[in-house]
Amino acid sequence: MSNVNAAEARVHGFWSSLREAVMGSHQDFTEGNIGRAIVLLAVPMVLEMCMESLFGVVDVFWVARLGADAITAVGLTETGILLLFVIAIGLSMGATAMVARRIGEKDESAAGLVAVQAIVVGLFIAALTAILGYFFAADLLRVMGGSEDVVKMGTRYTRVILGGSATIFLLFLINAVFRGAGDAVTAMRALWLANIINMCLDPCLIFGIGPFPKMGVTGAAVGTTIGRGIGVLFQLWVLTSGKGRLAVHASQLRVDFAVMARLVRLSLSAMFQFLVQMASWIGMVRIMSSFGSAAVAANTIAIKIIVFAILPSWGMSNAAATLVGQNLGAGKPDRAEKSVWLTGFYNMLFLGGIGLIFIVFAEPVIGMFTSDPAVVPIAVSGLRLLSYGYVSYAYGMVVTAAFNGAGDTFTPTIMNLISFWVCQIPLGWLLAFHTGLGTNGVYVSVLVSDSLLALLAIVWFRRGKWKQTKV
Repeated sequence: MSNVNAAEARVHGFWSSLREAVMGSHQDFTEGNIGRAIVLLAVPMVLEMCMESLFGVVDVFWVARLGADAITAVGLTETGILLLFVIAIGLSMGATAMVARRIGEKDESAAGLVAVQAIVVGLFIAALTAILGYFFAADLLRVMGGSEDVVKMGTRYTRVILGGSATIFLLFLINAVFRGAGDAVTAMRALWLANIINMCLDPCLIFGIGPFPKMGVTGAAVGTTIGRGIGVLFQLWVLTSGKGRLAVHASQLRVDFAVMARLVRLSLSAMFQFLVQMASWIGMVRIMSSFGSAAVAANTIAIKIIVFAILPSWGMSNAAATLVGQNLGAGKPDRAEKSVWLTGFYNMLFLGGIGLIFIVFAEPVIGMFTSDPAVVPIAVSGLRLLSYGYVSYAYGMVVTAAFNGAGDTFTPTIMNLISFWVCQIPLGWLLAFHTGLGTNGVYVSVLVSDSLLALLAIVWFRRGKWKQTKV
């Protein structure tokens, strides 16, 4: 009976932690059970990641009813502003590392000061983006390959998105501050609110439902910007009202160039990390395009499935980054390291299970997206090959995030350069064109390079130099 009671207690404890994770927690993540801390942080972060990907899906869903030119305008604009997301993500990683370290040190005033500097930097970049976007929106669409019909239809859409880029930056940055403070629930709620507003406004503004004006594709941009803007207002209210785990007071509303310089220094390496990954991805797509449109379509489907399945792992990786930053700040490097290995193990169990499903059921999974006989075999083979690496991806994602959470954004940048530019691109070219593997050569190169990244991350993480990083 004692074993049964113990099992029941564990199940009850898990559901209790899950409920607390969604409703909000005041747990000190530098104390107590590490597994519980991971659940409390990871669950809302996973839900946050899912919400972040929903903006574009909702826009495309409604805009698709306006025709191909409207869809193209949205797609080209999203591709053209990828650099903005790289900058926003890089700044977010720097903000999370610095805030987490200050929270671990129990210096909430300094954490609030970091938050203010992140907001100031984000607003400065957004102001430049808005000015450039207003004057050069049409040129951006032309550079991205849009026809004159697309340019005519989509210029105002692009102008609104770029003009409202402050909402993009602030939504990213303030949520990064909340994550660093361990307030993942508030970050989740901000994106839920923004998405609900966007889902309600998009059809109304696009088609002119009720009292709303009929704005066509521009309505999607207005709805998205308003949704994000309301999400930002909610963030600022929580940040300044003391309702969350971190509060910014009037005394912290100042520019501190020393703190800002440290934030920018950390963020530049983080930005370059993503630029390396982006360039490598573009290189792989370019190699794949040599085999025709069926290969590109197959790759698009396989990658979308992979990315969707990995979204929860990004949440767990963000949880590891927060735990590392806070525990280093609290002077507990061993607890920080244990948090990473345990999060990696949980992530391995999750992704290993997903990978096994994809390997066994690759054909029916791909069949949900296409029945094209030229596309299906390539996509099935690609999904299976990529899924073999899920176990290594699990640890690679978590350990890389741990470096960033510690404030060591330089080491992951070097690992990315080695894995993607030195290994992936040359190996992909060699296997695709000189071994008879064709498109499978591209997938094998991705599998090898991502596994190499995981190996490098684990080896360098075990050396422990990240524990001495100053932020």
